[in-house]
Amino acid sequence: MSTTPRCQHEPCREPLPITARRDARYCSGRCRTAACRARKTIPAELTSRPRWVRRTSRKVPLTVHGDVASSTDPSTWSRYAYAAASTAGAGLGFVLDGDGVVCLDLDHALVDGELLPWAQRLVEAAGATWVEVSASGTGLHVWGRGALPSSGRRLTVGSGSVEMYAIGRYIAVTGRTWGATPRRLGDLQHVIDALL
Repeated sequence: MSTTPRCQHEPCREPLPITARRDARYCSGRCRTAACRARKTIPAELTSRPRWVRRTSRKVPLTVHGDVASSTDPSTWSRYAYAAASTAGAGLGFVLDGDGVVCLDLDHALVDGELLPWAQRLVEAAGATWVEVSASGTGLHVWGRGALPSSGRRLTVGSGSVEMYAIGRYIAVTGRTWGATPRRLGDLQHVIDALL
């Protein structure tokens, strides 16, 4: 079964022009530049770890070769450079393996590009840490360091929800930094403790 090649810049995902080279990854120079800028926003604390996967548009993890990957099998993960260069799937994902990197996934945190009050309070409490817009465009991923008492938790907060993950999961990474948040991982333990 043949699939139409699509632009690898996540917000675009348009079919590549018929005239595009066989190894083309982007539909235009604008998308290539935007994708390059996105890669530069991901903190080195994540890109230096060999825990990258590709993913489908439905968030199924893939290896860089397009096979199904696992969030618990390191043999299916890759270095960032290989994952970023791969054309498999629709985007990137980072695997959490319990080494202290955590992600707080704020679902339904944005409406028309505006941060809802409950999410604003969480982002402010998180302090100086990297925050990105999720693939849906309506959520945020707050990345940092911390520990959870279990592999993950889901809590209702305000009109949205917060999922907290530290191990055995992968997170779809867009590289679209929210606001002026820094390109580093801050300490989120105080936020985790307050939520639990």
